[in-house]
Amino acid sequence: MKDFKAVVFDMDGVIFDSERCIMETWVAMAEKYGIEGIEDVFLACTGTNHEMTRRIVLDAYGDDFPYEQYEHESSVMYHERYDGGRLPKKPGVFELLDYLKGLGVKIALASSTRRESVIRELTEGGVIDYFDEIVAGDMVSKSKPDPQIYLKACEAIGVAPEDCYAIEDSYNGIRSAAAGKLRPIMVPDLRPADDEMKQLSVAVLDSLNDVITYLSE
Repeated sequence: MKDFKAVVFDMDGVIFDSERCIMETWVAMAEKYGIEGIEDVFLACTGTNHEMTRRIVLDAYGDDFPYEQYEHESSVMYHERYDGGRLPKKPGVFELLDYLKGLGVKIALASSTRRESVIRELTEGGVIDYFDEIVAGDMVSKSKPDPQIYLKACEAIGVAPEDCYAIEDSYNGIRSAAAGKLRPIMVPDLRPADDEMKQLSVAVLDSLNDVITYLSE
């Protein structure tokens, strides 16, 4: 079995199948207002916090783009569809969390999403009690791919980054964990692992159930 003391999870695209759900709302907004190329812009935003997402969108469409209006409409649509425990979870979430709890290792969360939303979604999803510490996007000053959020999570649980695995789905998340000297495991969601991701990750796996097998070897 692998020697480690903690696992730090991303949330969107790892615990919840939320990246796909968010993409659907962005696409709906784009169709409504005739915005082209939104899929590529969205993929560039995955793993980043609210402010960096805003900057990426404005860089793509110009500073006069009504980002706040479209973001608000997209957010309303998302919450209408998925609040109340309706947000789908990724396969193997409970199995992996139960496995880690059985080992007695620390479990933390490092999500670029705002803390209020993180707490609500984890609570409604029935998984919040698994986490020893939660670090959200509005608790740090720098967004992924900067390592700050992962370093803060490791500090919160009192474990050296080198002794932690990080489970991520996004390019920016893998870059963040690798820069923080954690051991990144990529479980791809909307984007397959490219050569950079394969180089930065200690493993690229198809599912969270495969993470159990990997850690057990």
